[in-house]
Amino acid sequence: MSRLGSYTRRGFLVASVAVVGGVVFGVRAYNARLENPLTPGLAPGEAALTPYVKITGDGITLITPRAEMGQGIHTTLASLVAEELDVELDQIRIEHGPPSSAYYNGGVVEEGYPFPTTDDGAIAEFARAQRDIPAVLLSYQITGGSTSTHDAYVKMRRAGAVARETLKAAAAGRAGIPAARLTTEAGAVVLPDGTRIAYTDLAVEAAAIDLADAPALRPRSAWRILGKSQDRLDVVDKSTGRAVYASDIRLPGMRFGALRRSPYLGGTLRGFDASAALAMPGVDTVLDVGSGVVAVAADTWMAMRALDAVTFDWTPPTYPADTEGHFDTIGAAFRPEQQDSRQRDDGDVEAALEGAEVIEGEYRAPYLAHATMEPMSAAALMQDGRLRIWAGTQGPTVARREAALAAGIEEDAVTITTTLLGGAFGRRGEMDFVQIAARLAAQMPGTPVLLTYPREEDTSRGPYRPAAIGRFRAVVRDGVPVAVDIATASPSIMAGIDARGGAPAPIPGFLPDFTLNQALWDQPYGIANYRVTGYRTALNQTGFTGEPKARKVSYGKGKPWEPFFDRGARTCGAHGLGE
Repeated sequence: MSRLGSYTRRGFLVASVAVVGGVVFGVRAYNARLENPLTPGLAPGEAALTPYVKITGDGITLITPRAEMGQGIHTTLASLVAEELDVELDQIRIEHGPPSSAYYNGGVVEEGYPFPTTDDGAIAEFARAQRDIPAVLLSYQITGGSTSTHDAYVKMRRAGAVARETLKAAAAGRAGIPAARLTTEAGAVVLPDGTRIAYTDLAVEAAAIDLADAPALRPRSAWRILGKSQDRLDVVDKSTGRAVYASDIRLPGMRFGALRRSPYLGGTLRGFDASAALAMPGVDTVLDVGSGVVAVAADTWMAMRALDAVTFDWTPPTYPADTEGHFDTIGAAFRPEQQDSRQRDDGDVEAALEGAEVIEGEYRAPYLAHATMEPMSAAALMQDGRLRIWAGTQGPTVARREAALAAGIEEDAVTITTTLLGGAFGRRGEMDFVQIAARLAAQMPGTPVLLTYPREEDTSRGPYRPAAIGRFRAVVRDGVPVAVDIATASPSIMAGIDARGGAPAPIPGFLPDFTLNQALWDQPYGIANYRVTGYRTALNQTGFTGEPKARKVSYGKGKPWEPFFDRGARTCGAHGLGE
């Protein structure tokens, strides 16, 4: 099959909007990014009917493209596929998808649009209809913004339906019976005489034929799994200690690293003396990793103790050293030249406020640590010029890119395995722990290493949710607000993520950051006079992000090593490392 709208094995259209997108951007360019990422790794007799369904002789595996961090999304996404595939949840295994554009999240793109949810105008609706196009082209494989179910609701059910019909076509070819006369049930194709052919027995035939056209999805009245309470698929493993997080990865010959960074957020290091640490039993080395220092030892506790024996010379910050100083800087942003955006301006707020009794208030939110339950960690191994990373990440495609840049190798030489996440809250959408693990592995070729952030390190050094100030004015009559004027100031959330390497694509600095106060302007309330204005504080005024600088490092013997970094280009000098 090659006609537009059909599902071919090498170019699987995972969203109905693909045809519309093809008109806008060119069908070939758009569809080329949707290669099935499971196909290259298949063994003889195995079939990956869609990017979400893999069938082998010993079972059915459903691929879930979003990170499981305790929110239960693996069970939800597996249920979407299983409903249409006609398998029971206890018949399947679950794996996280590899880095691939095929696992794009159009929902997170839609979440970033500058339109309120209640805006049903032509421009807003057109943008929402096209959301999958930039998601594919920019490889937005992201778990975040509470978008996973919204994004997957149709496309993962369709993936299950396509796989089901393809298995029926394979069974029809074997039995010589029209596919229309066949049914499916509990992981098997059922012939008219009641004979059951297990999906696993059809893998070879199914792998050899083109995918079926997408059928109509089943109506809610026919659902067996969706809409009904289901047991979480990960409960038993998490209750019995069998669940595998990045912190659980163990490889032959593995060593263990602990990180120390500047006590000043985004701060730098003039140098350090590790001679005392290197004299401690069980300590292998102390390495500069660009934005900090990692002690490597026989176990994590030894590595953390070694860090306490290192003498550091930190560069003092240029921004305020206390919370009040930060709020003073943020408060100074309430001026016209630092206005970032005004996404809501209904009615005439100034006229409604004039002469009225105005209620005013100022609210401050400090920097907040994400405080994930599992310490930040990643395992890494550089072997024969190829890098493997095991990490609980919310953005596998970004993690692969940043790992490659950090190690000074090509992306196709990096393999990312996404483990379960022990909590995230956006913290594991940051890429510092992947970048540092990659730099560490690049300096220890052939030796697997598990990097762990001590709890004090992550809590006291971030990255944090940015601090913010909100100033509110309102007029209330008869118990109802008739005018609301809100102004907020904070560092840019998106610019900070981009500066630290966590954005799927570069974010131009001239663009407004709609996320600064999105929860305030994206509101359904029918207030006649409603205005929301965001002001942006420069990142370098608060230390919300930082740039590695050249510095000398002493290991207690030999000559100092002086790496040099180019943060803007995300590349590194002679040592092949990068931020």
